[in-house]
Amino acid sequence: MNKLHTINAEELQNRTYEPTHFLVDELIPEGLHILAGAPKIGKSWLALRLCLCVAQGQALWNFATTQGEVLYLSLEDSFQRIQTRLFDLTEDAPPTPHFAIMADTLKHGLEQQIEQFLAEHPNTKLVVIDTLQRVRSAGSDSNLYANDYQDIGLLKKLADKQHIAILLIHHLRKLHDDDPMNMISGSTGLSGAANSTFVLQKNSRLANVASLHCTGRDISDRTLKLEFGEEDHVWKLLEDSKTCSSASKISTLQLTKLLSELLRANSTYLGSPSALSAKIDPDNSLGITPKKVTRLVRESVAALRENGILADTYRSVALSSTSTTKLSVWSAYSSRAIARTLK
Repeated sequence: MNKLHTINAEELQNRTYEPTHFLVDELIPEGLHILAGAPKIGKSWLALRLCLCVAQGQALWNFATTQGEVLYLSLEDSFQRIQTRLFDLTEDAPPTPHFAIMADTLKHGLEQQIEQFLAEHPNTKLVVIDTLQRVRSAGSDSNLYANDYQDIGLLKKLADKQHIAILLIHHLRKLHDDDPMNMISGSTGLSGAANSTFVLQKNSRLANVASLHCTGRDISDRTLKLEFGEEDHVWKLLEDSKTCSSASKISTLQLTKLLSELLRANSTYLGSPSALSAKIDPDNSLGITPKKVTRLVRESVAALRENGILADTYRSVALSSTSTTKLSVWSAYSSRAIARTLK
């Protein structure tokens, strides 16, 4: 018997961890994700558009992407059909999306095939498997949940190990449910093992407007209202439930501007999250509470660093501005430290 390794709450709060890395800001972090929808609803068009955006470093709707190579296992298509779709979406496809129309199944070579590709293309950020059922072997129906959880767990382990995002294209049940997540074909073991789940749903088969329901461990629940272009085959964003909400999330750009203004007035700041939220949002018009400012800073460490703001997490907040080009961030051992480098 192995002894449990535990950590107390105080020590855990005092630790600094790398922030979650997102392939698509606010939507798709590193890890294992499922995109489910009815047959022929346009899941593959959406997945291919995502691949092109990542390959070119272009935003997907209003969400920035991390540029990198892409592997798309289009296991229900031919290269000719993929070519036709590429011409519909772009006149100048980049060389960094890679396609395959055949692959081994899980536990019978698929994991090794993906790892071999990643070794040959180390800048790969995204792997799409279209569809999940094509890479699964026939399993026993006696323990459907265990089989689903195990299969998804294998791919999640691979994604976590390689620090990439894997997107599985999957189908919905025919039976309607008020909760779209309950309509995903298979057991709850699929969504239970995944980091995020996306369900693309139309009110009717002939409709061009659909809702993309998004939920996950590292993302906020939201619904994106999309419209499919009959001529360009592009899903366009019409509405985002998060931006329609009065409690919409503060963007990293907004946070950067607020902290920059604060540091412009005073090159050094040390205080609690409560004091910081009061300074950057004095009338609470942005809804930046002490808990929220703590979370915002923690989630935006990498992006803030790119804008000259260095962040370290602890219990209070320390801000510093300096004219040097390199600054060691205070850990202060009792503070959440943010330091800005001004050139």
